[in-house]
Amino acid sequence: MSLPSPAPAAANAPYRLPSRMFDARCKACWVTLGIAVLVLASFWSLDLQWAAFFSGEAVASMGRFLGEFFPPDTQPAFLRKVAWATAETLAMSALGTALAAVFGLLLALPASRLHAQDHARSRGPARLLLNALRSIPELVWAALLLISAGLGPFAGTLALAFHTTGVLGRLFAEAMENTPAGPAAALRAQGVPAGRVLLYATLPQVLPQLASYTLYRWENNNRAAAVLGVVGAGGLGQLLAFHMGLFHMGKTCTILGAMLLLVALVDALSYASRRLMTR
Repeated sequence: MSLPSPAPAAANAPYRLPSRMFDARCKACWVTLGIAVLVLASFWSLDLQWAAFFSGEAVASMGRFLGEFFPPDTQPAFLRKVAWATAETLAMSALGTALAAVFGLLLALPASRLHAQDHARSRGPARLLLNALRSIPELVWAALLLISAGLGPFAGTLALAFHTTGVLGRLFAEAMENTPAGPAAALRAQGVPAGRVLLYATLPQVLPQLASYTLYRWENNNRAAAVLGVVGAGGLGQLLAFHMGLFHMGKTCTILGAMLLLVALVDALSYASRRLMTR
């Protein structure tokens, strides 16, 4: 005689009500509440003139100002000047990002703890250096470097490289620290030197992530390179600051159009590159 099968545990389990919207023991709830309070305090502390901003006079003034941009200047001589400045901006962003990727990886190695037994004595100083590099904005780096490098794209390229080295170095270090430890531990157990463990176990796992970070920063640097010329660092930004300061609105419209096209081109190239790497 076969015994009856026991009822499923789920059938005998008591019905559990959904959790309340806010629970005093929920850390995420307190963090969300704190962020909401900070946002509300920001609105209260800032002198935001919303009524004046959306007034009829302000809208009419903005409409007249935008109307002065049209028609854009399409003279062949000026278009050639804009095309050269566009190529200069693209070269600044590409070279600055490439230099940052190299030096960011070099600084990420001492800034990361690759395994539990790694003492990582240089981790603190290396991370402090990365924090210092990325805490200074590109415009400030460019203004400082203009003293030594002079006017032109060289100062802009170095400014992008310094700031982006701090950003990519931190991202690269975090990626290497979060790499699955299994392959590296297996090689170390076989007595493989640390350099080869890094080369054959750690880097192959994080290489797609490092490339994705680099491409994303290239997109950002392309936008930043278009603005660095405002302080005399060459490219479209310098052309924009010159003609906008002289109220050449038609020429300014042409330069802004070139900036939009350049950003769209770089975004498309970066997206296509990421899709190609994930196949």
